[in-house]
Amino acid sequence: MDPNILFIIIGVSALIVGIILGKLIFAKNTRKKIEEAELQARNIQREAELRAETYQKEKELEAKEKFVQLKSAHDREISERNRKISDVENRIRQKEQSINQKESNLDRQIKENEVIKGNLNRQIELVNIKRTELEKHQEEHIRRLEKIAALSAEEAKAQLVESLKHEAQTKALVIQQEIIEDARQKANKEARKIIIQTIQRTAAEQAIENSITVFNLESDEIKGQIIGREGRNIRAIEAATGVDLIVDDTPEAILLSCFDPLRREVARLSLQRLVTDGRIHPARIEEVVEKTRKQLEDQVMDIGERTIIELGIHGLHKELVRMVGRMRFRSSYGQNLLMHSRETANLCAIMASELGLNPKLAKRAGLLHDIGKVPDEESELSHALLGAKLAEKYGENPAVVNAIGAHHDEIEMQYVISPIVQACDAISGARPGARREIMQQYLQRIKDLETLAMSYPGVEKAYAVQAGRELRVIVEADKVSDLDSEKLSFEIAQKIQAEMVFPGQIKVTVIREKRAVNIAR
Repeated sequence: MDPNILFIIIGVSALIVGIILGKLIFAKNTRKKIEEAELQARNIQREAELRAETYQKEKELEAKEKFVQLKSAHDREISERNRKISDVENRIRQKEQSINQKESNLDRQIKENEVIKGNLNRQIELVNIKRTELEKHQEEHIRRLEKIAALSAEEAKAQLVESLKHEAQTKALVIQQEIIEDARQKANKEARKIIIQTIQRTAAEQAIENSITVFNLESDEIKGQIIGREGRNIRAIEAATGVDLIVDDTPEAILLSCFDPLRREVARLSLQRLVTDGRIHPARIEEVVEKTRKQLEDQVMDIGERTIIELGIHGLHKELVRMVGRMRFRSSYGQNLLMHSRETANLCAIMASELGLNPKLAKRAGLLHDIGKVPDEESELSHALLGAKLAEKYGENPAVVNAIGAHHDEIEMQYVISPIVQACDAISGARPGARREIMQQYLQRIKDLETLAMSYPGVEKAYAVQAGRELRVIVEADKVSDLDSEKLSFEIAQKIQAEMVFPGQIKVTVIREKRAVNIAR
């Protein structure tokens, strides 16, 4: 056989065998890929099922948490509603108790009135019996007169009428006096009961105001910064605030001494700012003191607003609100004026309620009764009359105006709440430890010292320091010369010596300072 043909046959056979083997291998690989794809599909399916199960569980947990939150919120709302319902029920029970008490009081008064009515009826019966006896005596008297004196009927009748008139007037006066005395005794008893109940229902803290404030320091090193070089810082603070700074051996403390609580508060806040800032020099001191004064005015307004909100007083003029706030920094015979006015207001409201009057109007009058003690400007009027004038100026009720002006009997009382305010003012001031007369006299002497110095022309500021043993007078450099300063110091000292009574001696220091200030821009 031809070798070429043999090679061709062998090649064709090899090709056929290769094709068959290739198909077998391709089929095997295809099956393997199909199996891998099915395995991957099953894995994806299992993973998807796991994810779906996890997602379902997460959603169930979120739903449970949401349910718990909603349930807790609902429980809180229910508890809040229950608390409000309980409060309302308590108020209703209190009102019921008050109504029951008032009913019992009315029943007692009705019984007392019935007893008085019975006594009056018995007295009327006695009067009728006496009248019958008098008629018999009259007839007997007429017969005797006609028989013995041979008088005419008209003359006898005139004598008898005059005699009976005098006797009836005497008996009527006796009965009237008995009724008036009985009513007075019952009125005094009822008034004492109302006053005692009012005092017992009003609790108040009593603390005597003093003239010293302690400013605490972190360390004694700060004292040197406050004093400054050659004492210039401490002099600047005293000149700007009018407060005497006492730096002694007391560890970590400086004493602020002044009769005016408002000045002491300005000095305390200013020192606190200066120590915190660290920059302490005369220019900075004056800047901080001025800022502190403005801040304290805002604080005064906040105190007044909080006070009227707590007392439930509405529609008060803003100037009166500010005056109420200023009471926080004033004292009356050592008693804090705001605490005294709040206590008087509460006492007036309770007493007015017991008497069946308007408690809100009485509380308003009690709060404002001493606003004449905190005016912006000095006045020659007494504090009661000045307070009435201010209340009338800012549109207060005429009853409130009259109560303010009449609480020291300087004008006539025209409304029922006027004696209530007067009584409650006396109750508040009469509590043990509430007031101290000696302190008030001392404060008045200090104030008179400053007023006397301010009466001279050219005086800008006047501060009584060292517990009234020194008077520092700051004059305007443009109006008062150095020679005038010496003369002014001598004149003030002579006037104090001639017009005032004081222990020891008072040093008068006149300070004249000229400053030239320019700003470079």
